[in-house]
Amino acid sequence: MKIISATVYGIHLPFIEPFIISYHTYENMPSVILELRTDDGLVGYGEATPDEHVTGETFDGVISALTKFLLPGMIGESPFQIEAIHEKMAQLLYGNTSAKAAIDIACYDLMGKKAGVPVYDLLGGRYHNQLEVPKVLSILEPEVMAKQAKAAKEEGYASIKLKVGTDAKKDVERIRAVRAAVGPHFSIRVDANQGWVTSAQAISVIRQTEEYDMDWIEQPVVAHDIDALVEVRAKTTIPVMIDEGLHSLKEMREVISKKAADKINIKLMKCGGLYRGSQLVHIAEMAGITCQVGSMVESSVASAAGLHLATAKKAIQSHELVGPLMFSKDVAQLPFTKKFISLSDKPGLGIEMDIKKLEELTSRKIEVNG
Repeated sequence: MKIISATVYGIHLPFIEPFIISYHTYENMPSVILELRTDDGLVGYGEATPDEHVTGETFDGVISALTKFLLPGMIGESPFQIEAIHEKMAQLLYGNTSAKAAIDIACYDLMGKKAGVPVYDLLGGRYHNQLEVPKVLSILEPEVMAKQAKAAKEEGYASIKLKVGTDAKKDVERIRAVRAAVGPHFSIRVDANQGWVTSAQAISVIRQTEEYDMDWIEQPVVAHDIDALVEVRAKTTIPVMIDEGLHSLKEMREVISKKAADKINIKLMKCGGLYRGSQLVHIAEMAGITCQVGSMVESSVASAAGLHLATAKKAIQSHELVGPLMFSKDVAQLPFTKKFISLSDKPGLGIEMDIKKLEELTSRKIEVNG
């Protein structure tokens, strides 16, 4: 089986409600869907969801990286030679991890379809029969977030993730209000998305909210300052998760050597796909660090890929792959409930692309042939 051609679709996924985090407000999510075709008639799908604040990539840049640099070098390659493909991508273009993730995910989709097995079987087999689905809350006024949190609990969600990081004093109020709304034993996770910037500010907020029994605090300081994360972890009692500060094996080594985090948030767009994501999981497990699979708020394509990784790995104890629940239109569907998701045993990613929706959402379409 060889790759013979590709199509790149530049799309914009509309949110049901604006998604607000510390560094941006999104009305829609720019994303790039990749379609790879092989000489035996199979079609595999991947996705790149760039974030200029995290990976340094842009919508237009990803399309250019794929069509001008990476995809021409993939023609004639076998999707099964995934390590060689990653090495070739590294030689063709530095960085650009979400563009590389699109190719990686499409290759795994093709491998699964060719072998007649779901992607999670290629990653170690099904470990988790089902995965808990969290409710993610945008940054809003404390009383609004509290109302939404209470409603989510009543709807059947088992955990809530709060986005914070715009105003430290108000963040304390947000966490306090949500805890009061959901009661003492409901699971709350807090994500500052680098918004508290310094260790001093992060420590101040965490100490004021430690009594509210959060599961963990995610990326409380600016991404590149792992030493600040070390200080936060040493001076507070809430478990610390690193997200934007962890991209590749390089940062993973530093996190382990400095004991900078209790948990890591693996995102396929940051590390370059399922192959690299699996490596991070194995290294984290070796170091006694638990994992989450995160999301750049992706369509059902990349969300499915992340869910296959989460399904296969014991060390992955949570995920936030809920992008499909936040969009009013998507290019495929996943079997979400309000509490759990369980992947089928269909080959590859196990999703059926809605080509009509894909075309409707597409603003740019480029063919790449051998």
